[in-house]
Amino acid sequence: MPGTRKLGRATDHRRAMLRNLTTSLLENGKMVTTETRAKEVRCMAEKMITLGKKNTLHTRRQALAYITKEDVVVKLFNEIAPKYADRNGGYTRIIKMAPRRGDGASQAIIELV
Repeated sequence: MPGTRKLGRATDHRRAMLRNLTTSLLENGKMVTTETRAKEVRCMAEKMITLGKKNTLHTRRQALAYITKEDVVVKLFNEIAPKYADRNGGYTRIIKMAPRRGDGASQAIIELV
């Protein structure tokens, strides 16, 4: 079930972290993080792209309330969302990597398809 992982953080810290990771993914198109964080970011990134596909003032304000950078919202509505206009979900891909050297955490690459 999406959104139920606690990720070892307090609620405020977890929400801020997911907002920052989602913003970073939409800004760069690709990033490396742990596997569980990638699975959580996937849910929010796909919600933001779905909002971008509707492209109304209300959805733009909803995206601005979650995404931390205004220029990323502009990119979402002008470049990213139109690219997925004929696709119903599945906008991201998670590719597993080797464990992290320091603590052995499972790494993954999350990218826009």
